[in-house]
Parts: sequence; structure tokens; C-alpha cells
Amino acid sequence: MYFDALTMAAVAHELRDTILGGRVQKVLQPDDLSIGLEVYTPRERRYLLASAHPQHCRVHLTQTRLRRGVETPAPLLLLLRKYARGGRISAIVQPPWERVLKIEVDHPLGMSTLVVEVMGRHSNIILVDAAGEVMDAIKRVTPEMTRVRVVLPHRLYTPPPPLAKLALSGLTEGRLQQILASVPQDAPLWRALLGGLRGLSPLLAREIAYRAQGDAEALVSAVDKFSPLLEAIEGFNELMRAGEWRPSVVKEKGEILAFAPYPLTQYGEHEQIASVSAAVDAYYAQAVGDPYEAARRPLRAVIAEARERLRRRREALERALVPEAEAQRLRVSGEMILAYAAEIEEGQRELVVPDAGDGSAMRIPLDPKLSSVENAQRTFKEYRKAKGAAAEVPTLIAQAALEAQYLDQLETDLDLAANHPEIQEVRAALVEAGYLKGKRRRPKVGRSQPLKVISSDGFEILVGRNSRQNEEVTFRLGTGHDLWLHARGLPGAHVIIKTQGREVPERTLRQAAELAATTSRGRGSARVAVDVAPQRNVRRIKGGRPGMVTYTGERTIHVVPTEPKV
Repeated sequence: MYFDALTMAAVAHELRDTILGGRVQKVLQPDDLSIGLEVYTPRERRYLLASAHPQHCRVHLTQTRLRRGVETPAPLLLLLRKYARGGRISAIVQPPWERVLKIEVDHPLGMSTLVVEVMGRHSNIILVDAAGEVMDAIKRVTPEMTRVRVVLPHRLYTPPPPLAKLALSGLTEGRLQQILASVPQDAPLWRALLGGLRGLSPLLAREIAYRAQGDAEALVSAVDKFSPLLEAIEGFNELMRAGEWRPSVVKEKGEILAFAPYPLTQYGEHEQIASVSAAVDAYYAQAVGDPYEAARRPLRAVIAEARERLRRRREALERALVPEAEAQRLRVSGEMILAYAAEIEEGQRELVVPDAGDGSAMRIPLDPKLSSVENAQRTFKEYRKAKGAAAEVPTLIAQAALEAQYLDQLETDLDLAANHPEIQEVRAALVEAGYLKGKRRRPKVGRSQPLKVISSDGFEILVGRNSRQNEEVTFRLGTGHDLWLHARGLPGAHVIIKTQGREVPERTLRQAAELAATTSRGRGSARVAVDVAPQRNVRRIKGGRPGMVTYTGERTIHVVPTEPKV
């Protein structure tokens, strides 16, 4: 894990420069072990993410807009909404060389402190009141779980117990000698440092070894002078005191291998990055990937299975669709069997008609086990089946095509879902459509609201981010005077520009079109064609699922997908 005490110091320094004095506008829970704060400062809005995940524990600013990701909020989240939302961040403190960050919030209901402990599987996020009592934690620790340190509401907060290691600050040559003498001489130097000094990560220990010995894997026996080692350690002490951070990352084939708030000289080639939060954010975005993919995966499987069933059904329907000429041939065959019935002998396998009416001979297969009348009846039955298929199958194929479009839309809804509740909306839609077993009832999760954006010209733009919202945006919130937009030929969002009878400027039109492109299956394309039509020209497709429409009187514009600025 690269999030060591030095990284925590760099993050604390950055947070003091950016969000200290800011107002906590929102508190969210992106996943079961994370808390997010949306903080407004005089300059801009920032997002702070804290995670107590065993492998991905961290705290940092993120460029990604935080979203609610759990169905049932943790008690800690409810307390933060009560005692932190609306408050101002009054202090940000890191105990020296500890992976602990304390964020004090001054709120009308009283002062409280959000304590973020980044310590691997022992990580936690704890809210402490002004009297030092624990209000709640993202992970409650009971006496049955440990006798060392209990973390429960109404208990006094006690900091993590200090490790039996020496601090980097004030380290002497004598103490350093003791550390190295306590390990085998053929042990790696960085392991000896890691075992004897507080606040180090393997990465930082290797960096100290490299700067002192020129080799990150140098052995303890290679240390013949202690002064280079002490100088390297003092360099990091000075970095902690001065706060002159120089964050860097190391990449291989485009992927970040490591990050640090200092130049990673042990790797030779390293890349400087704007801030320590940017480095941490980039690394964990890559390491964690999509935090909701596990929730999406079973629904993707349901959609894929439904699409495969639909494909087989369409193929069967297409096989049942007999061309008109073949149907007429069956009718004539039946008539000819009856006409030549007297000449058909028992056990005959084929009837040859010299002239079927067009001057050419006609060969009609017969079942030798059936009589001539039974062969005629069988042929007329096939004819009636072919005629029935000709009347019914095209409609069934069209319905299957609509179902395929709806599955494409649900898959796009799933891709665009930004949190667990929105993923559950897709699940509810699959249940409602009969693709997934479950109770068909009004889902409680169907409460998310369409995205609202105010354009550069002051027009309200509404964006539906799933099929249910599309239905709402187009037919409940949209009126005949509004403009409707949708990516041409692609599943995606319905977008409405509320005109209020005004002429819509081209700038607003393009902004709305960019939103339609971004919230469609074409969001990864270089350019997307977007249709624009009056809302009054949009109609529901008869027999279609929610959000499925047809429209007329459109014009098409081509835009580049872009992230919405809200």
C-alpha cells in the first residue's frame, strides 16, 4: 500500500490549501466503506473522498463528482448529514508521522471531528463529538472483535495504539545502528527500515535505500557509512516540515505502478503530477476500476440471455415466414392432388402434372402412407399455416425488434447508472418487462430524478438517464413548445430544452445535443449525430416499452460528446 504517513501529510497540506474554511454542501456514501464530502469554497466546488476499504483505503480530493452508491445509508452518513452538512471545515490536522487525518467541522449544532484512519484492514472513518466521544463509525469495533481498541457510539475516542517503532524525526546514528543490527546482514535494507521506523511504506523505505545506497534492493551488509542513510531520512523529515511536495507517478504501458508526494528516483523514469490528490485519484481509479461493476454484472448477464432468447425467437419466426410464391404453390398443389385423385395409386410418392396452368410440368411430393384426399388435406393445411404466418409473423418480428431496442436501452441505462439505486432501477425495469423473476410492483428505487442543467443562455435542460426518466422527461415534463433531442439511431437519453416560448440560441442547442450524445451509447465516439424535433412531434410507439418513441420533423446536428457541467 502506497498511502503512507508522508502521503497523508501531503494530502493534509493540500486540503488546508483548498477546502479549509469551505462549507460542507453534501455528504454522500459512494459505497459501504466510503464517505464523500462536497465542499464549497469561495473559488470552486471540490469533492473529498475517504475510504476504509482494506486494500484501497485512502483520503484525497477527486475530480469525479461523487454520487450516492448504497441503497441503505449507514448510521454514520445520517449523523454526518445532521452534524456536518452545512458546517464549515475549521481545521485539518495530521498527527506527526501517522496515517490519521482529523477534519474538524464547525456546525450550528456543535463542533465535530471526522477522523480518517488509513491503516489497511484496520482502516476506519469515525465521527467524534466535541467531548471526544465516538458518535459512530463506518466500521464499528466491538469488544468481541478486539480487546485493544473498541470503536462504538458513546465510547471515548482513543487513537490507534502507537507502533513499537522509532520516529524518523530526531533519528540518531546510534538508533539507526540498533535497527540494522537487529536484522540479518543479508536482509534487504528497506525491510530493516520498514520494521524499525514508524510511518514508512515499502515504497518509501525502498526510496530511502536507493537515495542512500544507489540501489533500492541493497542489503544491510552494504551499509558501511550511516551518514548517507541519515541524510536521506532527514531529507524526508525536511519535506514533511517544509511541505514542498513534488508528487510523481511511475507508469508502465500507460498504467500507474506507483505514486508518491516526492520524485520516485528509484524507478529512474518518473512523471511529475499536479497534486498528490491527482496522483492518488489516478492510481486508485485504475486499481479499483468501476466500483459498481459487481452489481452490474448479473444484470448484464440477464440482458445478454434475454437478447439470445430473442435472437432465437426471431430466427424461428423468419423460418416460419413462407414467401408468397411458395404459399401459392402449396395451394395449387392441393388443388392438383384433388384433381388427379382418381389417377393416384396407393403408395405413390410423387404426382407429376403435365401442365400446371403455365405450360410447365409440376412435380408434387406425396406421402405414400396417405390417401390422395389425406395428401390434399395435408397440403392445404400447410398452405393455411403459410398464409397465417404471412399475416402474423411480420408483426411478431416487428415486436421482437422493439424488444431488442428496449434491451439495448436497458443495457445503456446500466452503463450510465452512477450508483447502486440507479442500477436497481434497471433491475426493476427487467423485472417489470418479464426478463427477470421478481415481484412486479412499483419499485421503491424508481425515485431518481432527471439531470437538470442550466445552459449558458439560461435555458433549463432536462436529461433522462434511463428509460423511466426518458418517459418522464418527454411526456410529463416536456410540453409542445419545447425542443426534444436524442442521439440518432442509438439508445440513450431523451433531452428536453424548456423554451417557455422563446427562440433557442444555437449555443444552447449544441450544449443540449452534447448532453444527449454523452448520455447515449455513442458517448465514446468522436462525433455523434443528434436529432432535434419539437416535443409535439414525438409519439410513443404503440406496443413499445417505456421511453420508446417515434418522431417527425427533425433536424440533425453533429456534436462531440462532453461531460455535463452542473
